[in-house]
Amino acid sequence: MRKVLSIGYVNTLRFLRERSNLFFVFLFPMLIILLLGFAFGSGFDTRLGVHVAGEEGPAATELVVALDDLGAIEVVRYDDADAMVEDVQRGGLDAAVSIPAGYDAALASEEIVAVEFVARPTQNAQLLTQTVREVVAEQGRPVRIARFLASQGLGGYGDLLPVAEEQANASNRVTVESREAGESLFEEFQDLGAFDLSASQQLVLFMFLTSLAASADLIQTRRLGVARRMLSTPTSTGTVLAGETAGRFTVALTQGVYIMVGTLAIFGVDWGDPVGAVAIVVVFALVGTGAAMLMGALFSNDQQAGSIGVLLGLGLAAFGGAMAPIEIFPEVMQTLAKITPHAWAIDGFAELVRRDGTLVDVLPHLGVLAGFALVFMSLATWRLHRVLTR
Repeated sequence: MRKVLSIGYVNTLRFLRERSNLFFVFLFPMLIILLLGFAFGSGFDTRLGVHVAGEEGPAATELVVALDDLGAIEVVRYDDADAMVEDVQRGGLDAAVSIPAGYDAALASEEIVAVEFVARPTQNAQLLTQTVREVVAEQGRPVRIARFLASQGLGGYGDLLPVAEEQANASNRVTVESREAGESLFEEFQDLGAFDLSASQQLVLFMFLTSLAASADLIQTRRLGVARRMLSTPTSTGTVLAGETAGRFTVALTQGVYIMVGTLAIFGVDWGDPVGAVAIVVVFALVGTGAAMLMGALFSNDQQAGSIGVLLGLGLAAFGGAMAPIEIFPEVMQTLAKITPHAWAIDGFAELVRRDGTLVDVLPHLGVLAGFALVFMSLATWRLHRVLTR
């Protein structure tokens, strides 16, 4: 057992001594999660910030209520306009509306009232721009009528506004109602935070990708004759293989735990039941280790293994739902994605986070992942045993 741990320790240390490996294991995944979180804001919700400068009058309140009544839009009130604009820039909001001070008084006068609107350069924000413009125009229609009547000497603005509102409402004889057929595709994503979805996807992607990259060290161990020299000592083939496996498993597990703890502490990511989440990370680390050992056994050139490993890792990640939610794929693709371990791991995290599952609920996912790991490990052990002993 001591030899196994020693071989595993040396392999782990050799992998982590490469500065580029440190970047891709620890720093790069967190940067990707950060960028994806900012890009998508708070999950799939449309968030609109609202700030009312000065004292809030009835007209300003009416406008805020009208915006709040819009379907599928979450209105967030702000006391600081600068903080609201900054949240738009950082991706926390899709757009923001700033109602100027003296809004009610300006409506009652002949002044032109400017409602400031700030949006992100996205398609969702463009649609929100038109929606907000229509809400403001709807409130301004009775105002224009009351202003016109007051200019004709038919009464004061305050007395004419209720009449104008009544006439404006009476003119709305045609209404359009919309409803969704079936369940919303993104219903499960509504309560997710900005980083919750991307964190689990990137964890699975990078754990597998890093494991495949570590296969290059195993190939170098074979090419440089290190493995044969170990076998020339009182060390069995099984001990060498166990030590090599331990080294790659340590790297994969360390990266998985680091991403989980780091995103929890920095971004407040919800991982659901901690026991179930850790179990998925441990078993998926075994899957990555088995894949790395198999690649290290099949290829004789570390550069070849590195390039193919990147393509294979990214391809399986995209196919398994680590780059986009698997729910947006056609049903056929969702079924085919189950041939990848990524799809099972990501669905396991979805069970914990989006469906409030526990360890018991992800036992089927853990069983399938363990099956992947067993197949990879068995093939790698058989191949490496033949390579090292011939």
